[in-house]
Amino acid sequence: MQPAARYAAAIDILDDILAGAPAEKVLTSWARGHRFAGSKDRAAIRDHVFDALRMRRSCAALGGAETGRGIVIGLCLRQDILLETVFTGEGHAPVPLSAEEQARLPEDPVAALTSLTPAVRLDIPDWVFPLLQAQFGAETEDVLARQSQRAPVFLRVNMIKATPAQAQEGLAADGIETNPVGKVKTALEVTENERKIRNCTAYQTGLVELQDLSSQMSVSQLTLPEGARILDYCAGGGGKTLALAAHPARPTALFAHDVAANRMRDLPARAQRAGATVQLLETGEIPHHAPFDLVFVDAPCSGSGTWRRMPDAKWRLTRDDLDRYTRLQAEILAQAARHVAPGGMLCYATCAPFEAENEAQVAAFLDRNSGWALQDQWRADLSTGGDGFFCASMQRI
Repeated sequence: MQPAARYAAAIDILDDILAGAPAEKVLTSWARGHRFAGSKDRAAIRDHVFDALRMRRSCAALGGAETGRGIVIGLCLRQDILLETVFTGEGHAPVPLSAEEQARLPEDPVAALTSLTPAVRLDIPDWVFPLLQAQFGAETEDVLARQSQRAPVFLRVNMIKATPAQAQEGLAADGIETNPVGKVKTALEVTENERKIRNCTAYQTGLVELQDLSSQMSVSQLTLPEGARILDYCAGGGGKTLALAAHPARPTALFAHDVAANRMRDLPARAQRAGATVQLLETGEIPHHAPFDLVFVDAPCSGSGTWRRMPDAKWRLTRDDLDRYTRLQAEILAQAARHVAPGGMLCYATCAPFEAENEAQVAAFLDRNSGWALQDQWRADLSTGGDGFFCASMQRI
């Protein structure tokens, strides 16, 4: 495909996403319906779509319309790409700009961008902006500016099977270049050929797992007794479960649970590949294995710390959704706390920056439960390289 044709494909995909379809589903359907598109074409189209979604409001404002075409026009302006090289009408390229579209173009895109309201310029829903401003104050613009950038790709070295140096060597043999991340011993940042990861030997043999830096930090910073009994209460796909299995304390027994058990369907195969032993539990089975030295709760949340990687979610979240998440988080904390042994730990984590989902949630739990003490809580913002993240550890006294 010619470069301009890739933008045309992005326009069509964006229109489907704007109509309400999930981004990943639309991209997959487009690829299946366009077998002629090679891997480089699909990768470039995906980049265009995700760049456009990250900067959807500002691009639409610059491009003059909240449509796939308007957003891509604005994207070209933001990325200093000459419109006449994309909107040529030749072959499968988008048709040239109409007189009406030309009239809507800003004379100075940089000045036009600066003149937009903060929520539009920083590509955030209007209702979200004051919440983040209350949280981050003078740093709000810097935090949101990072949301418009692509997220780095991180790997977690599985210390059950390899050292970081051995993992790097194995990855390099398949052309995947990485750099160690000093603050987390298990973390490698991928600097070249990230799209080769799932097919490389190091990944397929369990030496590494794809896992965001902040998620790795939530496990690596835990202080655990040797041979701890651990329950990952909201395990999902099991990324943190496997990180817990490789914790230096080496748990004696590791259990995974999710209220939607289907989310864990791939976990047994992943655990086998990683050389880890994990027992999956239904909700009704948990009391028969309790109590646990650690119950880890990676709670359902707004996911607002992951918007660089899942930018369409930014535009679907509503205030009602946020309120629903905070009610659910409180219920889950109350349920999970019942399974912690005396002296044991309850770890609560979200990939969200909102105080209502984090510090306020922990404070409310401690107010309702006098037999608990806060041991530690921390945040990671996007400046660390990983997702926005919150983690708190509470001990049952």
